[in-house]
Amino acid sequence: MENMIALTIDDHILQVPKGTTILEAAKSIGIEIPTLCHYKLEGQGIENKPGSCRVCVVEVEGYKNLVPSCYTQVSEGMVVHTHTMRVIMARRTVVDLLLSDHPADCLVCPQAGKCELQKLAIDLGLREITYTGEMSTYKKDISPAIIRDMNKCIMCRRCETVCNEMQTVGVLSGINRGFEAVVGTAFEKKLVDTPCVMCGQCVQACPVGALSEVDNTRDVMKALNNPKKTVIVQTAPAVRVALGEEFGMEPGSRVTGKMVTALRKLGFDYVFDTDFAADLTIMEEGTEMLDRISRYMQGDKSVRLPIMTSCCPGWVNFFETYYPDMLDVPSTAKSPMMMFGAIAKTYWAEKLGINREDLVVVSIMPCVAKKYECQRDEFKVNGNSDVDYSLTTRELADMIKYLGIKFDTLADSNFDRPLGESTGAAVIFGATGGVIEAATRTAYELYTKKNLGKVEFKELRGLTGVREATVDFDGTPIHIGIAHGLGNARKLLDKVRSGEEVFHAIEIMACPGGCVGGAGQPYHHGDFTKVEKRLNALYEEDASMPVRKSHENPYIKQLYEEFLGEPCGHKAHELLHTHYFDKSDKNYGL
Repeated sequence: MENMIALTIDDHILQVPKGTTILEAAKSIGIEIPTLCHYKLEGQGIENKPGSCRVCVVEVEGYKNLVPSCYTQVSEGMVVHTHTMRVIMARRTVVDLLLSDHPADCLVCPQAGKCELQKLAIDLGLREITYTGEMSTYKKDISPAIIRDMNKCIMCRRCETVCNEMQTVGVLSGINRGFEAVVGTAFEKKLVDTPCVMCGQCVQACPVGALSEVDNTRDVMKALNNPKKTVIVQTAPAVRVALGEEFGMEPGSRVTGKMVTALRKLGFDYVFDTDFAADLTIMEEGTEMLDRISRYMQGDKSVRLPIMTSCCPGWVNFFETYYPDMLDVPSTAKSPMMMFGAIAKTYWAEKLGINREDLVVVSIMPCVAKKYECQRDEFKVNGNSDVDYSLTTRELADMIKYLGIKFDTLADSNFDRPLGESTGAAVIFGATGGVIEAATRTAYELYTKKNLGKVEFKELRGLTGVREATVDFDGTPIHIGIAHGLGNARKLLDKVRSGEEVFHAIEIMACPGGCVGGAGQPYHHGDFTKVEKRLNALYEEDASMPVRKSHENPYIKQLYEEFLGEPCGHKAHELLHTHYFDKSDKNYGL
């Protein structure tokens, strides 16, 4: 075939398409070549292959020097050897040199046991550091969500690729030269002083401990050990389809019941579900969406469309920084996590006779930006936050391991009520397109006053970065846009801003795949098939639920009858809605 190249790799004869790299060709036949700087998010068009670390070098017959397999394309008749003694010794030298300027604090490093550099050193049999000399010394940068320890940076530049190309935030880049070279911020500013949106995808991409989430496990354990505190926990939908990976289960394993049992064993007084608040979000956001669209259809020129979802804190930070002229476009509804905290520290605390200050609300989230979100001042009452601590899926797994809990042997148990009851619509919040699908299920019935027989809106599903669909509301076409990944969000928003595209509603998630691909999830190391399996598992769970529309959740109905009044009413607006801020002074005209 004209566009196929024949070559031999480790005595295996194969054909691959023209333009294929040696690394990709080897992987296609099951030959693993170690990498550090190479990072490819399959299906998302994101690839980092600077060829700088040289860990992936191979020997090619007829070539004088070893070549980086991640960057070198195959050629006709090429004969490649991936594990000769010359290759292994070269890789050992490269890793040895990296270790010579790397802190030896593996015992307390957040990446210990998951560090790709550590694994390489073990695989290559390095038992001592041959090269010694000056060590890099950078001041640790601790933000509300992310810790940067550039003493551990190995200049793979994977974080730079996801920040610049995937998220188009542009905060990280290679700075300085020679020994002083490092990936950093402009003018070496702290993250909080840059346009960083705290999405954390740099943390997900980092192969070592140079970037990590702020660890709140110690704070939570202290609260659990304080007899004066009532400590409750809420769990996001995406966590239940990823947590099992930390215990050797297949990606997409649904471990909801085991997770609830594990949380009780950790000592939480009540185990609730963020899905309850996702249903609540649909009542508020859906009502707001219907109100805006109805007034727009009636000719009200003051209405701003499209209405945009506001569940994702990374996305909220993004539009506050880069689209301050559109602050009145997103829904004012808080995220489900913050809605849950507001209800827990008012309605539920009052029912139990607990003072707000004595109630500790902990969230288990697939997200790093949630750590930042719960510290925002607008979500505090007299300095007391609606949500006290947000842990990532990885942090929860660590806590379970600390207590020696055998996760895979746990029996299933159910969430506590009333804040643990939810619908299938809430479950799919963790998938790109899921929030707008959940809203559509409710909005359709409220708008048309007709029963929705088939609740799946499959035209809203998929993993294309930017997509659009028109949903028929019984003769009224509703044009919907969806984007996941902030680079895709920028493409969509620029078209909306220019008038090139017109939508009634838009859903945006900061992370690829939505929350299932969140920065706080188990590391996928660029293997996007793991994210897809998590996403598919959420749709499976939705399909198995007895109630699949948010407005049919009986405990949501009870909450409005007993406490809130009506969706978007005075009390609901006071507790469940927020406002946004112009942060454009941080984007430096980027």
